[in-house]
Amino acid sequence: MGNRLSKIYTRTGDDGTTGLGDGQRVTKDSARVEAYGSVDEANSAIGLTLATRGLPRNVIACLTQVQHDLFDLGGELCIPGLSIIDDAHVERLERELDAFNEKLPPLKDFILPGGGAAAAACHLARTITRRAERRCCTLARHEPVAPAVIRYLNRLSDLLFVVARVLARRTGGGEVLWKRSAASDRKRTARRKS
Repeated sequence: MGNRLSKIYTRTGDDGTTGLGDGQRVTKDSARVEAYGSVDEANSAIGLTLATRGLPRNVIACLTQVQHDLFDLGGELCIPGLSIIDDAHVERLERELDAFNEKLPPLKDFILPGGGAAAAACHLARTITRRAERRCCTLARHEPVAPAVIRYLNRLSDLLFVVARVLARRTGGGEVLWKRSAASDRKRTARRKS
């Protein structure tokens, strides 16, 4: 890369625009910038998860590879027409997800985001990934987005949910189950009677 990033500020974005990887200028709140910006946020949140102590090695390896994938995925979104993420990436996530999930007990209740610092950080990464997926769907309504990009983000959010469960059980205080409030039960019963 050489001295490519030697100067961090350029002042070219002071007018509310930014440059895409192909050189075109777009507004900083364009659908494309929103999409790859949300992918960058998801990557940062995964970095926060990886910064917690005591993570299992298989989780570290999996999430580190995901960070590399997300950097590529962001690059793909930043350069219209570029294609990097493909079905093989999605299939790898599915294999990882299945491997983590098969060791977990079946989930019979909703769980709350929490269960220790690592699990909570992973849940945060999951929700940001869901937003990135939504932003890519918005972009895809106006401009071409490879279907594998959206599938990758969808599977990634599922994987992060399962990894959060693993981390809650391994490094935290266990999963936090959602308890329906009494008011919610009363409203539900009232609706059934009417």
